[in-house]
Formats: sequence, structure tokens, C-alpha cells
Amino acid sequence: MALNHHLQHALKMVISISVMCLVLNNDMNLARAELETLVHHPDSSALLLSFLVVGDWGRKGTHNQSQVAFQMGRIGETLDLDFIISTGDNFYDKGLTSEYDPAFEDSFTNIYTASSLQKPWYTVLGNHDYRGDALAQSSSFLKQKDSRWVCLKSFILNTDVAEIFFIDTTPFQDKYFTDPEDQVYDWRGVMPRKKYLANLLKDLDMALKESTAKWKIVVGHHPIKSDGHHGNTQELVVQLLPILQANNVDFYINGHDHCLEHISSRDSPLQFFTSGGGSKAWRGDMSWMNLDETKFYYDGQGFMSMQITENEVQVIFYDVSGSALHKWSTSKWLYSTI
Repeated sequence: MALNHHLQHALKMVISISVMCLVLNNDMNLARAELETLVHHPDSSALLLSFLVVGDWGRKGTHNQSQVAFQMGRIGETLDLDFIISTGDNFYDKGLTSEYDPAFEDSFTNIYTASSLQKPWYTVLGNHDYRGDALAQSSSFLKQKDSRWVCLKSFILNTDVAEIFFIDTTPFQDKYFTDPEDQVYDWRGVMPRKKYLANLLKDLDMALKESTAKWKIVVGHHPIKSDGHHGNTQELVVQLLPILQANNVDFYINGHDHCLEHISSRDSPLQFFTSGGGSKAWRGDMSWMNLDETKFYYDGQGFMSMQITENEVQVIFYDVSGSALHKWSTSKWLYSTI
């Protein structure tokens, strides 16, 4: 039996509304930035968390990447590592072409072969990673190829002595959208950008407020403060830094500038660490140096270690030969976990 005119009209309205809701829901999902929480229990019964930090490395072993990897393995053996953190730009020059790209093995699996580095690698994306298939690095297929690989755009790593908040910083940079030059960026999952960033900042703020961790660490690719080539990332200074300061974050760790550096904050206890010396370095290429805040700057290749107990943190920067260049420590003996 044919539907009458009014019933047909009502049915069309219902279908139209359903389609609109589906489209809106898909757009909202694309712009969501909820932070997934992963859990890592330190191997040490003494509740000592030990890890290395390296960034800007993926060059198939060239530009001293293999030498840095060798020293990471050697130092890692002495520290009894729990995991490794990568601060992004994992594959040059334009990320991975797909989850089947052999560059994954050529720049990661076949380079970081030391037994001490056979631990989880918690990883964020850098701007060069966004120039390829940005979703490929989060593919479960890569996890099957190498079980160490853990890559999400933004997430929380909950350990027994610290919480580490990994943040997707590339979409914050205006120039990648307004003046990309000849580069093409893979913004799937990011657009609409304003909604994505608003959700990410809201989720981070809420997660930091709810955190009862003794130590709070935020990791991103781009620096908030840096004396290196790129200098301060103004979008992060305006949008991210106030949230970190308001929530008593202890450390911000990044890459992007191909150097090693430690900068203190004059208006809060927050410390800034750059570990972007995983392969190609930029000798003599600096933006400026604030002698009041800069504690250490090295324009060569290397990496960083961090060891954390409930009351103490020790940070060491190493060069390409494994020599310790800078040591820094702090404690919270006078404070108890909330």
C-alpha cells in the first residue's frame, strides 16, 4: 500500500534528521581528544622508574642515529630501564607512507637492537610525522611487527611513581595551516582544528586536576621554551603553559629542536627539557639564550635519562659518545602524596 503524502513527508524528515545527526556525530568524533590511559608498573620493587628520552631520530641509521642508539643501549643497561620515550619526528623526512612502509624497520626495529632497549617505546608524533600517513604510526599492525611500539596522538601513562601526559602539539602551530609552503600535512582526526585543540586542552586540564601523582610530567614534540633554532612555540606559551603551571606540572619534555637543553622557569618550579638529538644535529644554530633560565645547552647529538622515586628525580644528558654532559636532580622530601 502506498504511503500517504503526510506520512511520506514525515518519513523524509526523520531520515534527514538521522543523517544530520550521524554527520554531526562523525565530525565530533573526528575532533575528540579524549586521553586514553595506559598503565606501566616499574620493574623495580623499590619503586624506581627509569627511562630514556630521545627525539628527532628516524634516519635509517644515518647522521649518527646508530651511534646514539648504541650509547642508549649501553647506558640503558646500567639503568635497568622500564621504557623509552620518543618526543616525535620518528621518521624523516615525511613520516611513514603507510603501515607497510619499510622505513619502520629501517629506522626503528633494525637500529635500536640492544637488549636494554627491548622495552616499550611510548611515542608522540612530530611535524615531520604529520607529513606522511599520520595514522599509520598508531596502527596495530606496527605493534604486531614490533611489540615495543606504542604510539597515540595524546594519552596518559600512569606509573606507580609518576603520571606522564603525552600531548599532540603539532596541530597547535598556526604556520602548518596558514603557510605550509610545499608540505602536505595529514590532518585526519584533527579537523575541525579549533574543536580538536579545545577538547585536548580541556581533557588535559581535567586529567591533571584529577591526578594524585607525586610527579606530573607532560611530553610533546614542540618546545614551550627553547634556545634552539625554533625557539619558543608561542601557541604553546599562550595555550598550554598556563594549564601546566596551574596544575603544578613538574617537567615538560620535548624534541623538535635538534639539541639537548635544560631551562628553568622563573615564575614556577616547572622545568623544561629538550631531547631532540637522536640523529641530525644543528651545530651553532641557536635562536637566543636567556642566561637567567638556561641551565644547559648542547647543540649536538645525544639523549636524556630520567630516574624517578617517590621523593627524588635525577636527569642526565648524554652525548653521542655516551659521556654525561649535564646532571640535575630535585626532591620533594617535604611533601607527601595527596
